[in-house]
Amino acid sequence: MTIAPSTPQHQRNPMLAGNGLAIASTLVWALSFPAAEILFETWTPLALAWVKFLLAVGFLVPLWMFHEGWEALRRAPWLRGIIVAGPTIGLSTYLLLVSQNLTNAVTAAILSATMPIAGAAIEVVTGARRLRATFVAGLALSIIGGIVATGSVKGISRGWGAVTMAASVFLYALGSYWSVRKFPELSVSGRTAVTIFGSAVFITGITALAALAGQDVLPSHQITGKEILLLLVFGMLGLGAAQVLWLAAVEKLGVAITTFHVNAAPFYVMLFMVALGETWSWRNAIGAAIVVAGVLLAQKRKRRV
Repeated sequence: MTIAPSTPQHQRNPMLAGNGLAIASTLVWALSFPAAEILFETWTPLALAWVKFLLAVGFLVPLWMFHEGWEALRRAPWLRGIIVAGPTIGLSTYLLLVSQNLTNAVTAAILSATMPIAGAAIEVVTGARRLRATFVAGLALSIIGGIVATGSVKGISRGWGAVTMAASVFLYALGSYWSVRKFPELSVSGRTAVTIFGSAVFITGITALAALAGQDVLPSHQITGKEILLLLVFGMLGLGAAQVLWLAAVEKLGVAITTFHVNAAPFYVMLFMVALGETWSWRNAIGAAIVVAGVLLAQKRKRRV
């Protein structure tokens, strides 16, 4: 009797492996929120955005070259990456940090969980998605969740933190939408490296202009070992490694299912902040749950027979 060779568990169940990668990606990305919260004591949001992109480029570009060779880098559309990703993904990252600096790590994570709704809204405008009742209801729930999380309607309608986060979410969704369509000749890893590089160049230009205008952008103190460690967590892990894990998950699950994991980020951030000594906030927890429910409802599809 012939015994068939056994199939490894990760091959028999790619959904399990894909969800594990997505969870790992979201966890690593969530680490950047408490890291930024500590760095805000001595760093400006613009300086943090600049360093974050530089560290991510130093991680992603060599990784891409290792996988596809120097010729892929030589033929890459770097200028197009600056034009497409700079004013969208680059500016979005800076605005996210501004929002967190004006609010706090947990609130910023809760508000950023509306990202799938912003992406869906762009698809509705471009004709790629039909406007459905569940989408409208989900959007309403997400707004309510943001109000609950920040404590008042005034905090949402007039708070600059909420305004900058709304702009950040929209720009990132728009940049992601364009990145998929403007770089069809690149692999997923190449597209990521090119867009992150373009964002880095854009933020470098903004940082240089701010410095020339006389603003104190970069920290003037001697950077400590603790800050270097936090910067590595913030840039190489929070953007570079998280993006690699994210793309690996997308290959197994697809974009739609993988996106759901972003909605768990507020809970991860709350757990990290509690571990760092912050007190647990039921208001934030309830607000985050409402936002997650709204995002899931907005993405609900009618089952086909």
